[in-house]
Amino acid sequence: MLYQSTRDTNAKKISGSMAIKQGLASDGGLFVPESIPALTGDEISALCKDSYPVRAAKILAKFLTDYTYDELISDCEKAYSAESFEGGCAPLAKVRDGLYSLELWHGPTSAFKDMALQIMPRLLSRALVKNEEKRTALILVATSGDTGKAALEGYKDIDGIKIMVYYPVDGVSRVQKLQMATQEGSNVNVCAIRGNFDDAQNGVKAIFGNSEAAEKLNDAGFFLSSANSINWGRLAPQIVYYISAYCDLLNEGKIKLGDKVNYCVPTGNFGNIFAAYLAKLMGLPVGKLICASNTNNVLTDFLRTGEYNRNRKFHLTMSPSMDILISSNLERLLYFTAGSAKTAEYMASLKETGAYKISADLLAKINETFIGYYADEAETAETIKATLNTDGYLADTHTSVALCCANKYLKDSGDKTPMVVASTASPYKFAADVFKSLSGKKPDDDLEALDMLSQLTNTEITKPLRGLADRKVNFKDVIDVSDMLEKVYDFAK
Repeated sequence: MLYQSTRDTNAKKISGSMAIKQGLASDGGLFVPESIPALTGDEISALCKDSYPVRAAKILAKFLTDYTYDELISDCEKAYSAESFEGGCAPLAKVRDGLYSLELWHGPTSAFKDMALQIMPRLLSRALVKNEEKRTALILVATSGDTGKAALEGYKDIDGIKIMVYYPVDGVSRVQKLQMATQEGSNVNVCAIRGNFDDAQNGVKAIFGNSEAAEKLNDAGFFLSSANSINWGRLAPQIVYYISAYCDLLNEGKIKLGDKVNYCVPTGNFGNIFAAYLAKLMGLPVGKLICASNTNNVLTDFLRTGEYNRNRKFHLTMSPSMDILISSNLERLLYFTAGSAKTAEYMASLKETGAYKISADLLAKINETFIGYYADEAETAETIKATLNTDGYLADTHTSVALCCANKYLKDSGDKTPMVVASTASPYKFAADVFKSLSGKKPDDDLEALDMLSQLTNTEITKPLRGLADRKVNFKDVIDVSDMLEKVYDFAK
């Protein structure tokens, strides 16, 4: 299986390990597999009998053919161990009849990013060896909250790798900020930037596209790579849990093999929901993919009108991991539906004008699978309260956006297909907003909110978040976007 850029299929194709090592294509495009491997009904039936690590290894083996199965199963068993995922790997919880929550947040940082970022460092470490790389990999990450901590935790103290994380100073929750600022590890660095997530992401992309910086870092013994979902090594492991959820529904007798399942995914950068689309292309019986957005509803507008326009007001919401106006992984969907030439054209327009418009025929093709909904702040809060009161299920702010959008879709469509909602964070990661949604009172302190929410709902604080206030703060820097590259140089020294 070889990989190519979303913007140029004529460029040299590379191996899976090289795509993971490189992160971003040289023309600025994203790496995609040259073909999609098939997943048969018999294979789905066989996966039902397997543990999550085995499911992951078997599915990754279809995409990463220059890794041996023994390598993949070894890495998956370590990444998805009971010690790292005490609550289980991607368990399904019933919200109500026909509606299920795929809980992706039982890992070491209480967010769905752990599902990919516990395995990705192992894949990258092997990729360096496979490609005889002698330089140190310098991972650059822009985060809207959860990716940063998950990447830091996954990459800490791994030989041959250093990791630098940027986050918007006012664009993450206090809990997220403390999780990153208290990170330990000899090879990690964290820095806040004045701006929003898109500013941080654009800053990182600019560094990747700076040939002079690449040369300077190369002379110092470094090369740049990414842990964001633009990296195929981040995206591929996310395919697994949609297939795993289908297997679990089969095992529980909720569906029969071949029955379709709808997935509703809270979406910012479009990577998580695109992984579900890849599972469908492989052969998983997927019906509709409901793309759930918050007030930053650029994707909802795109899926309804065909126009992607980031030139709009940016909102800071209670679901900060979705506070994004440039959804990078949408480029991969455009590639698979419109081809590389059109994708390059759209991305050039986005860079130059902040917008692009697709044809009515292409929109209709995308709408065969995708439909967009969004939830505003009031609806998000109402859904948190209603879901607990009516269904007895406690959801975080991002999961609540998805639940609200799922409810809207079900009401509008009358679709009786079973629905799985991707639950992307522990409710305790955003305890203050969850508590306020339930009680109407905003806690004075985000950390006190952890205990307040626990007492109010008679639930336990997620283990990785206990004792957060007592940890040592190791990173305090706040810089302008224009200083991001200099910060990289300093870190490389």
